[in-house]
Amino acid sequence: MKLLAIRRLWHILRVTIRYRLDDLLFALPLPWRLRVLQWFLPWRWLPRKSSTLTRGQALRLALEDLGPVFIKFGQILSTRRDLLPPDIADEMAKLQDQVPPFSSEQAMQLIEEQLGAPISEIFKTFSSTALASASVAQVHAAQLKTGEDVVVKVIRPGLKPIIAQDIAWLFTLASIAERASPEARRLHPKTVVSDYEKTIYDELDLLREAANASQLRRNFSDSTLLYVPQIYWQWSRPRVLVMERIYGIPVTDMAALADQGTDLKKLAERGVEIFFTQVFRDSFFHADMHPGNIFVSTHTPWDPQYIAIDFGIIGTLTPEDQDYLARNLLAFFKRDYRKVAQLHIDSGWVPSDTRIDEFEAAIRTVCEPIFERPLKEISFGHLLLHLFQTARRFNMEVQPQLVLLQKTLLNIEGLGRQLYPDLDLWSTAQPYLERWMRERYMPKHVLGNLQQQFEQLPHLANMARASFEKITSGPAPAAASKSWINPLIGASLLVASTQLGFAFELHAWPAWLMLSAGLCLVIRR
Repeated sequence: MKLLAIRRLWHILRVTIRYRLDDLLFALPLPWRLRVLQWFLPWRWLPRKSSTLTRGQALRLALEDLGPVFIKFGQILSTRRDLLPPDIADEMAKLQDQVPPFSSEQAMQLIEEQLGAPISEIFKTFSSTALASASVAQVHAAQLKTGEDVVVKVIRPGLKPIIAQDIAWLFTLASIAERASPEARRLHPKTVVSDYEKTIYDELDLLREAANASQLRRNFSDSTLLYVPQIYWQWSRPRVLVMERIYGIPVTDMAALADQGTDLKKLAERGVEIFFTQVFRDSFFHADMHPGNIFVSTHTPWDPQYIAIDFGIIGTLTPEDQDYLARNLLAFFKRDYRKVAQLHIDSGWVPSDTRIDEFEAAIRTVCEPIFERPLKEISFGHLLLHLFQTARRFNMEVQPQLVLLQKTLLNIEGLGRQLYPDLDLWSTAQPYLERWMRERYMPKHVLGNLQQQFEQLPHLANMARASFEKITSGPAPAAASKSWINPLIGASLLVASTQLGFAFELHAWPAWLMLSAGLCLVIRR
């Protein structure tokens, strides 16, 4: 295994030298200590072979050569045209669905192995030429014997060993960074790599993607916002997925969208609405929303509908994360920086001894300039830089569970900027969040949460009783043991009920309801 890892590192170094990616590094304004390093790299002293590749082409070809982990990185970069020079951004966009395909013979052989039958017995027609190809899989057009147009997605062969080696090197680099730098430890690089490892391995299981697609399709059934294609389960396997073929315009094809008279303003606003609906209503969001996975229906351009594909990466949030994010965003929209600072401290994202007035002032300095301005006038690259500096100053810790959400937000911003640069993100999102918060605290929703808590009480009480009986199962008499149990259970229920009352941020009545139920349970026991 170590030999394979060394060989992989050697391959990465060869690709870096072949495409002279170090030129991109040394073109940056680096400190002199790093700049002098270029004079000690032996290949920089060798005669440079003439090349017709631009820097963008060299970077794209290098990422393709290095494999799926690096291609995914390029796909994320492709959505941030505000952070990249145009020549590099154009080349990164080609990584979304123009990765060179593997051979059709391999694809057809794998499909037949997975489905257990010749292709001619399953499909009425099958195109051996790949319809699209990405970092993890490629798709072929086909038609079922029953006449439905479908696409057949098949996983690239030999991916797992390459991914395993790349992830191992990422873990090594993360470990070195955490040992060497307190700043790196604050960013939890090993946890981030671990989350990314799980995500990319999940993408290799197409049955998981099929299940994700089915759930998302149910969430948006009969919706005019988003269409999710149908999955054909009888022909889907871990490495092969058969799905309804969709016909739409790529969201990046601005000319075609304009030709059909698409309402671009409404399209951009609906993209924001879809995102917030997935995150807050469903807690189930498409977390790979780069432009290659998003299309626009041709049916009603005046009332545009999105079409989504590729459901390998799905994100979820806990109710606590949802509530925290909603409160933070609403506080941002209302410019209530004091509340933003307090929420960060209460959640433990910054140390409890942080001076709230200083943290509030720092947040205000970063965020105030961006309000009431369209996206085209906002440099989110500069905003993220300032937020990072603020985080470092106040020892703010990165929350690994929100990495997918942050990545998706970057994709949404990139799409919104391209479709309608004058989109007012704040006025689009704020009414949705306010409505969600109101619904969250309506009596019906609160009573539903209370019912769930009540249903868990007997189980929690039994667990507490069993634990305390085990602790007090020594020589003490049973009656004495029992006398310890009820007060401790009551105290536990009191703490739980108080926390519930604070969680709802209503008056004390939910907490006292829980307390009364707990006391009744204790007395009955």
